Amino acid sequence: MARYTVSLGKVSFIVDDSLLYTETDEWVRVEGSRVRVGITDYAQKQLKDVVGVDLPKVGQEVNEGMDLAVLESVKATAEIYSPVTGKVVEVNERLLDEPELINKEPYDGGWIAVIEPASPLDKSKLLDHKAYVESVKKRSS
Repeated sequence: MARYTVSLGKVSFIVDDSLLYTETDEWVRVEGSRVRVGITDYAQKQLKDVVGVDLPKVGQEVNEGMDLAVLESVKATAEIYSPVTGKVVEVNERLLDEPELINKEPYDGGWIAVIEPASPLDKSKLLDHKAYVESVKKRSS
């Protein structure tokens, strides 16, 4: 696992090469048969200071591309989308008292939920770190 900084004009953000990504700025860490989900460093910088989190419920069924959580920041409210169809098996309840973890530790303490996919993970629907950086470049230009 390595993390590196990408600079695009006035914006710089950290990317973790061990994660998979979505076009909508979520990251996915494969953990056995489950996936841990959070938002990228790029996404948290766009939101600015996160001040509130609406987490999914443990046991909740989620569908790929549908709302998983909602983040409230000083700048906006943002929906976080599920990268897979499955069941939420764990949520990061620390975020209820410390939503700023999303800003401080987007790839570590700021994770949002763990999902048990309904079927094996189709990695072809996700981006590796290089493809994610290219996606951000296209959106930023």
